[in-house]
Amino acid sequence: MTLPTVLVQILLPMLLWASAIKGTDGGGGIGVNYGTRGTTLPPPGDVARFLARETLVDRVRLLDADPAVLHAFAGTGLAVDVTVPNAVVPRLVNMSFARRWVRDNVAPYARATNISRVLVGNEVTTEANRTLLLAIVPAMRNLHTALVAMSLHGRIKVSTTHSLGVLTTTEHPSSGRFRDGYDTAILRPLLHFLRATGAPFMVNAYPFYGLTNDTLDFALFRVSDAGVVDKGSGLVYTNMLDAQLDAVHSAISRMGFGDVDIAVSETGWPSAGEDWEVGVGADHAREYNTNAIRHLGSGVGTPLMPNRTFEVSIFSLFDENLKPGPVSERNFGLFHGDMTPVYDAGIFTDPAAIVEQPVSAKATPAPAGQLGARQWCVATPGADEMMLQENIDFACGQEGIDCAAIRPGGVCYEPDTVQGHAAYAMNLYFQSNGRHAFDCDFGQTGILTTADPSKILIPYIQHKLARLLSLY
Repeated sequence: MTLPTVLVQILLPMLLWASAIKGTDGGGGIGVNYGTRGTTLPPPGDVARFLARETLVDRVRLLDADPAVLHAFAGTGLAVDVTVPNAVVPRLVNMSFARRWVRDNVAPYARATNISRVLVGNEVTTEANRTLLLAIVPAMRNLHTALVAMSLHGRIKVSTTHSLGVLTTTEHPSSGRFRDGYDTAILRPLLHFLRATGAPFMVNAYPFYGLTNDTLDFALFRVSDAGVVDKGSGLVYTNMLDAQLDAVHSAISRMGFGDVDIAVSETGWPSAGEDWEVGVGADHAREYNTNAIRHLGSGVGTPLMPNRTFEVSIFSLFDENLKPGPVSERNFGLFHGDMTPVYDAGIFTDPAAIVEQPVSAKATPAPAGQLGARQWCVATPGADEMMLQENIDFACGQEGIDCAAIRPGGVCYEPDTVQGHAAYAMNLYFQSNGRHAFDCDFGQTGILTTADPSKILIPYIQHKLARLLSLY
């Protein structure tokens, strides 16, 4: 057996394990919409730490670009989407204003906070405002140009969100098409921009709003394989969300842009509502959100887009008691203002799930609930180096954390690798904060082990393996 073969056999399970723990691939991922229209919401810093340490959430969508919130998510590794308010969008047609907006609202935070997108307005394409409609694509182009000028375009994309109102009313997903007048004048250049920049088409998809008493089971993923047949394509649909997404895909494909990715920027279900609102209730909300997250991240895809995962962001993180409209509008939250769950949608970090993953013989995760065992926090095998560097910066920036040992000349400076330094900083943070499991989460790049990393030198071994691989 050749050396490269041996190394592949060693490293491949580690890479697969890391991928399984992160829970994402390609276009997948779990996000939440973080609105702030409530009177009893927790401070942004508490929210950021809670999401990073105790949930599987890897993306947060902000409905503005609040500096306090952007600062709070620094060092967490969570991807953050910021939003330009609709009222500001027409001003972005001016290139100078677009540069200033990026300079004031993005650039100061982009080094420490993982800003991944700038969303230009919310559901602009269904606004009855001609000035706003005509501004959307020029505004997106100008923001992209401003990001290019600051060398931020490589990791920050520009997009916008759309409601399903951008489609004409269609009976079948395969016949989905954009509304007349919007298709060629606005959506064709918008889709061309998304394709050119690699940004997704983002849709707010709500089966709840298309609900009747007869379609409740269809909306809640309760329909069996003998579901609803699309007479145009002959394909069978077992849930309403798939039908909505495929209608969007059909509309995009009809214009020649079927290769543009689709992301679900909003979906959700209210836990309370008016007596006349069909389907409201915590049990239905739990059922819908749990099934939506599981289904879109499963890799099954939809009938027209098989074998793929979708990024999905649940609306919303908190109940917001200042929102107008029916009772349901104020009760879409996964959490109350004190961060206790309204219900469990399956987004909490489960230590037992980590134990069940295949692991390297060199790093044994501590069994859940094991008392008295000495534990260390180390980086998951194959963790992204940029995220590990963010972990180092975050941990070493905390009051009372002394990282002198991993600076040049320090006793733990060697091996001089991001993995080695991250293991030291992450473990120091874990040990200094009470040794709670969530203090070793680090956006799912940390794992607890009962094997002393100072003796087994996991990071150093990984570094040497990588160096050996580079020779072949």
